Amino acid sequence: MKAAVFKGPGNLTLDERDIPAIRDEEVLVKVHAAAICGTDLKIHRGGHFRVGEGDTVVLGHELAGEIVKVGSHVSGWSVGQRVSVVPNIGCGKCDMCRRGLNNMCPDYDAFGINVDGGFQQYMVVTAAALYGGNLFEIPKTMDYEAATLVEPLSCCFNGWKDLHVTPEDRVLVLGTGPIAGFFLQLAKAYGAKQVIVVGRRDSRLEEIAGLGATDTVNSCKVDVVDEIMRLTGGAGVDVALTCAPAPELQVQAMALLARYGRMNFFSGLNKGTIVEIDTNKVHYWGLKLLGSTGSSIEDYARSLRLVESGQIDVTQVVTHRFAMNRAVDAFDHALAGKGMKTLVLPQEEAA
Repeated sequence: MKAAVFKGPGNLTLDERDIPAIRDEEVLVKVHAAAICGTDLKIHRGGHFRVGEGDTVVLGHELAGEIVKVGSHVSGWSVGQRVSVVPNIGCGKCDMCRRGLNNMCPDYDAFGINVDGGFQQYMVVTAAALYGGNLFEIPKTMDYEAATLVEPLSCCFNGWKDLHVTPEDRVLVLGTGPIAGFFLQLAKAYGAKQVIVVGRRDSRLEEIAGLGATDTVNSCKVDVVDEIMRLTGGAGVDVALTCAPAPELQVQAMALLARYGRMNFFSGLNKGTIVEIDTNKVHYWGLKLLGSTGSSIEDYARSLRLVESGQIDVTQVVTHRFAMNRAVDAFDHALAGKGMKTLVLPQEEAA
C-alpha cells in the first residue's frame, strides 16, 4: 500500500508499505478520505514534541473509511461498517479523562501525531482507541468526505459551545480559512443576527462569505476596528473568534468586544509569544476570554449530528482533492496557502 510518511521537518515522502497486520484487539480501516489540517502543516514545517528525532509517522487525523478486518477479541464492530475517528486518545486514568475530556489528557496519544494516521491506504485503529470510544460509525446519509470533516468541525464546536451564542448576538470571525468557514456556519445555524468576517484578500472573503457572513472586511484596505465599529453602530461585537495564528488579531478582537463580550482564542501562537491584555476592560466590562483545543468524544458526537441533520455542510470548505499518489503534491499545495480545505483520497490514483 501507499503511505505519506513524515520523516522530519520538511521531509514527507510517499512510501510503499505492507498493509499493516492487526492484533486481536484492533481493527483495520481502508481509508477513503483524509483532510490536511493546519496542525499537519505545522508538523511538516517544524515537527512535533511527540515525534522524536529519527522517528517517522503517517500524518492525518481527519479521516474516514471502511472496516476491512476485525480482531478476534473485538465486539460491536464488523467488516463493512463505514467509520470515522476522534484523533486524541486519552490515557483513561487521569482526572481529565475521568471527566470525559480526552482532548485535555496530559498523556494522550493521537492518530497522525504519534500513532499512524490517515494519509495511507489502510490504517490500524488501536485497542486504546476502541476502548476509549474514538471510533464512530458514519450515518448512512453521510459520505466519506463529510465524515472526514466532522473532526475539525468538532474542534470548532468545542470552542463554540461555551460562547453561548444567541440570535441577539453580533459575531466576529477573524480569518478566512476552513476553521473560519466552520465558525460562520455555526453562527448561521445558531441564528446570530450579524456575522462579520475579516480577511486580507477580497477573493478569499468572497469565497467564504456565502457560508454565513452578513458583512466582510478587508484588513488591508481599512482600519479593522474603525470599520467594525461602523458596521455595528458603535456597539462592538458580542462574540469574537480568532481563527489565524496572529497576535494582532487577538488585540483587535479585544478592542472590539462589547460589554459582556465573549472571546475564543482558537488559533494558537508561536511558543513564547506574549499579547498584552487590557485587564481593566475585562474587569469592568465583564468579558469572558476563553480557550479551547481539540475536541472531546461528546463534542464529536454532537458535531456528527449537526452534519447529519444538514444544519452544517462541512464539504463547502473543500476546494481541492488529490489522489493518493499525489499526496506529497497535496501538502505542497496546502503549504503554499492555495484554496481552503485540501483532501487526499487514498483509494484513488491519478493517471
